[in-house]
Formats: sequence, structure tokens, C-alpha cells
Amino acid sequence: MKKIILTGGGTAGHVTPHLALLPALRDAGFDIHYIGSHTGIERGLIENTGLTYHPISAGKLRRYFDLRNFTDMFRVARGLRESVKILGRVKPDIIFSKGGFVTVPVMMAAKIRGIPAVIHESDFTPGLANRLATPFAKKVCVCFPETLTHLPEKKAVLTGMPIRAELLAGSRTKGLALCGFATTGKPVLLVTGGSQGATVINNCVRKALPLLLNRFRVIHLCGKNNLMANPPPGYAQFEYMQDGLADLYAAADIVLSRAGAGTLFELLAMKKPHLLIPLPKEVSRGDQILNAASFTQQGCSLTLPEGEMNPERLVTEINTLFQRRGEFITNISNYKGADGVNAVMDVINKTT
Repeated sequence: MKKIILTGGGTAGHVTPHLALLPALRDAGFDIHYIGSHTGIERGLIENTGLTYHPISAGKLRRYFDLRNFTDMFRVARGLRESVKILGRVKPDIIFSKGGFVTVPVMMAAKIRGIPAVIHESDFTPGLANRLATPFAKKVCVCFPETLTHLPEKKAVLTGMPIRAELLAGSRTKGLALCGFATTGKPVLLVTGGSQGATVINNCVRKALPLLLNRFRVIHLCGKNNLMANPPPGYAQFEYMQDGLADLYAAADIVLSRAGAGTLFELLAMKKPHLLIPLPKEVSRGDQILNAASFTQQGCSLTLPEGEMNPERLVTEINTLFQRRGEFITNISNYKGADGVNAVMDVINKTT
């Protein structure tokens, strides 16, 4: 039986593509293991699947001066030693890395052990961890055609994003029931800031609720410890949703979201009209701005820069999105390559 080690962490976006690949990997007969951090979000998500989970030390790689950069170097070195031991014990045929700081020592260990490795890069431009790991990889799978120009020509492969099949099989009736909404009534707006929530979006949406609730029922995935006290009727809030997420998406007529590539490609696969509010450059490397721009230019997304967002403008853009939802659904339906499970599996099989 062939063995594969999956690795990635830090955010749900570095884990969900692995979850999407699991059925195909199992069908192909792989014995699947996972390397992640001790305390990252990936541990709970992966241990729920029953996979063998190997925790290692991980240090964050910051692009700015911080004294923690020096101490985290030792955590990375420890993670490398731990990864070398795990690879020696498990003896995988291939490593598949989704990115995040925990993956760098794993990819270095793969090179030391002579084990072929494949990276998947979701965003328009490669993140720091994947840039550091690319020299140790045989292939780098990407979602955007434009990303090919940022990587070595012989390594880069356009595959798209693996999408979890269960997201496409949600029940609108179950989603409405989860929220305590009737099966008929106002259209539904789903708001999500990603697995960690988005404070700026949360605050703006809640200030806009009096106007939004005149036209919509609102489902809000607001992140841990961000629940609103005494929510008004027609507003359902959740810190995070895993098992019922597909049903909430099925209940939604339109979606307000950040522009992380994982969520963006899921919205395309589910054919959900969406308004994107990318993370600004002040708090990110600008990848979400590029992601959103690419799909807005193709007529698949509507974008509102965070710096231009206020309750009144937000309501205006959401109303515009709803009015033009048919146009967006048509453009999304014409987009090719939203689900990359088969393409990524082809790269994995050819690299083992």
C-alpha cells in the first residue's frame, strides 16, 4: 500500500483542500498520515477524520522585525528534527503540502530523506511558507493561471482547488432549520469572515443589521468569542460551523466573504453570488486583493475594499449583488476549473 503524508496548518484554508482529497486518496489505496502543529486549528479538523496525526514544533515566519523571529528559529529547527524522525518511521512514498508555517520543516525533511513532495498554492501569488518550500518540491499545484509566472516553469501545474464534495450536497431546508428560519420568507444573506472570523466585517454588518433585516434574513459565521448578545429576529449567528456548513451555504441566496482562495473557489463551485471584502495590505501581504481582482475582472465576483466599507455602502453593495445575482451565477457557471480534485490527484500519482 502506498503511503502519503499530508501537511498544512495555521488556518482552515490550509486544511480543507486536504479534506477534499481524502475520498480520492482512499479510493486510490493510500495509507494517509498527517503532520501538523501541536495546537493549530488543523489538529482538531484532522483528528476528527480518524487519520494518524503527528504533531511537530512550529515557528511563525514573520516578514517584519520581531524578537520572536529568533526564538521561533529554534522551533523550526526542532520541527525539522521531529519531521526527519517521523518520515523515517512512516516511510511515505510522497508528501503533499498545503502551506502554512508548519510545512517548512516537513518539506526540508522530505528533501533530506529523498521523498518526493508536491505543494499546493491556493493564492494568486505564493505565500512565504510555500516560497521557502518550493526548492524542496517536485511540483507546485496552483489555482490561478497568473500564478504560473511566479514559479519555476518545470514545477508549476495549473490544477485548480480541491473542493469538498459534501459542500455541494447541502440541504437548504436543513440550513434554514439550523438557523430557526421558516422554509419561506425573505432571501438569505450568509456572512463569513473565514475560520477565525473578521472583526471589521462583524462590526460593520451588525451596525447595518437594521437595514439588512428589512430585506434579508442573515446568517453570520462570526468567529470564536464573537457572538452578539440579544440577536434580533431574522439574524442567526454561529462562532464556527463544520458539519452543518454545507446546509448553511445551501440556505444562502448570496454570500458576503473575505477573499481567501479556499473560500472563493468553494463559492464558485457552489455557484453562489458573492461580495468580497479582501484583507487590506496593512494587515496582509495583499494576496486577497489579487484573488478578488482576478475573479471580479472575470465577472464572477463583486468586490468592496475594506477601506471604503461603512454600513450604508455595505448595504448598497449587498443590494446590488442581489439584484445582479442572475448575471453572477451565469458567469460563475461558465468558469472552468473550480474543483481540482482530479487534477491534483493526477499530479500526486505521477509524482510517487
